[in-house]
Amino acid sequence: MRRPGILIGAIVAFLLGTIGSATADSNRGDDKAKKFRADLKGFEEIPTLSTPGTGRFEARLSHDGQSVDYELEYQDTESDVLQAHIHLGAPAFNGGIMVFLCSNLVDPAPPPGTQPCPASGGIIQGTFSAANVIGGAAAQGVSPGEFEEVIRAMRAGAAYANVHTETRPGGEIRGQINND
Repeated sequence: MRRPGILIGAIVAFLLGTIGSATADSNRGDDKAKKFRADLKGFEEIPTLSTPGTGRFEARLSHDGQSVDYELEYQDTESDVLQAHIHLGAPAFNGGIMVFLCSNLVDPAPPPGTQPCPASGGIIQGTFSAANVIGGAAAQGVSPGEFEEVIRAMRAGAAYANVHTETRPGGEIRGQINND
């Protein structure tokens, strides 16, 4: 008579293990949707450039989905860095600026609170939210403050990080942002 009880217990344990595993896999998928990365190089610029400059962009969406913490690292650019942004644009297409990451420009002045870029290379870290989404990509459908659209573009691979320099004001290194 004990055997049916053992069998039922084994089945329940198996089902609970399966449900727990599915939940863990689901959470890993959600975690992946919150991480972003891009490797920056001149070969991704439009037009394509040969430059010794390289960089890396990494970002993570906050747990509440209201902000993004990021780190941008770059080195070996041909000249001093002027500014860096997140643009709306698919691979091989240029697009408007959605978010400033850093800027050394005075005229035109960057949005208030934009941190300075390390001129000859380095690492910057910061956070952006809806308040930091500007109107540079409004003609492409991302109006000021539309943070959710920036995240949608990043998840779709339709956004890129770009570092602009004195000798390459249109951009020296660029990388398409993808889920990490």
